[in-house]
Amino acid sequence: MTTTGEDHAAARGGPWWWARWRSAALDVGLALASALECAFEGVRFARDAGIPVAAGVVFGVLAGSALLVRRQWPIAVVLVSIAITPAQMGYLMGIVGLYTLAASELPRRIIGSLAGMSLVGMLIVMFVRVRQDMARGTWDLGDWFVPFAAITTAIGMTAPPLLLGLYVGARRRLMESLRERADSLERELMLLAERAEERAEWARNEERTRIAREMHDVVAHRVSLMVVHAAALQAVARKDPEKAVKNAVLVGDMGRQALTELREMLGVLRSGDGAGARRGEPSVPLVAVAAAVAASRVVEEGEGPCLSELEELIGQSAAAGMVVDLSVEGEVRSYAAEIEQTAYRVVQEALTNVHKHAAGAKTYVRLAHRGSEIAMQVENEPPPEVGSASARLPSGGNGLVGMKERVAALGGVFVSGPTDAGGFRVSAVIPAVVAAV
Repeated sequence: MTTTGEDHAAARGGPWWWARWRSAALDVGLALASALECAFEGVRFARDAGIPVAAGVVFGVLAGSALLVRRQWPIAVVLVSIAITPAQMGYLMGIVGLYTLAASELPRRIIGSLAGMSLVGMLIVMFVRVRQDMARGTWDLGDWFVPFAAITTAIGMTAPPLLLGLYVGARRRLMESLRERADSLERELMLLAERAEERAEWARNEERTRIAREMHDVVAHRVSLMVVHAAALQAVARKDPEKAVKNAVLVGDMGRQALTELREMLGVLRSGDGAGARRGEPSVPLVAVAAAVAASRVVEEGEGPCLSELEELIGQSAAAGMVVDLSVEGEVRSYAAEIEQTAYRVVQEALTNVHKHAAGAKTYVRLAHRGSEIAMQVENEPPPEVGSASARLPSGGNGLVGMKERVAALGGVFVSGPTDAGGFRVSAVIPAVVAAV
């Protein structure tokens, strides 16, 4: 900030201390006018003081030129105007100097002190000058006119520029404050927009992950069983036609179930996206909502897998040739839909992994209903030697990650890893929230 309140941070386009060429031209013009005024008044001052007229003119020009630095040093300009007031010159410099001083960022006590000095100096000089003029007989208005003329002239030369400068300075400071506040609000809005974009991107990534996890859980298990049954069908097609027919029926049923679940999921996504497109609104929030609905599949009608379907799930694996032992501990009760769905998906994905990586291995499924939690464990023995008819199932590498994410989202604990006997164990514990009756 300069002493007049101009912002140095703004781009400078003028010379020296001026921010703009227009300001420099104005100050140069005022300085020339003040120099001419003081030079003209210096002639009378030289005659009254008994000095050469040229000296008075030079003194007036130098004193009047002080207005050139009014923006940089307003105090100096006002002091010069006060100093030459007894010489009855520098009236323009005094007015402009007081205005510049009042509009500056200087403390009010300094502005008040210098304005008071200027007022007193002008009052004394005008009192003496009017008295001298009346003594010469120039005016004959009575003794009352001397103080009246001195006071009114002093106030008229001091108060208007002082008040105008205070108003302009206050207005400038207000505008700068509003500009800074607007810049701050703009920065905050940009920051909020960036954060909103980051949150939207995070939400999109989360929904993509949930969709991928749900589709993996829906498809991987049934398709794995279909591949196992297809391999068995290939092996027994000629030896045991009746068993081949049963396997073919199972493959068809599982394929239809997988297609049905996929159709439901994609239907929810498509309907949510289409509604947004018809309204002309951004489809990302609607897709996110639809993805959440499709991923969780927990709706009011109770749609989605639950623990009561666990025996059917194990029966499907048993039909595919897996030896599965199910044991349930504790009092069986209903839980919140997301808890039952997560527990079901953990068991489902664990059985799918057994089909993929340990075909033919005996598997133990344990489910424990405890007071404040539900625990599940799927453990398989080491797989036997792979026969010629065993199915080779590809692995996407996302099953364990998806199970861990599901359990962690409900505040549970998930652990998986190989056993000492050469098998594999998947364990999960989920805080229990009993469903309302």
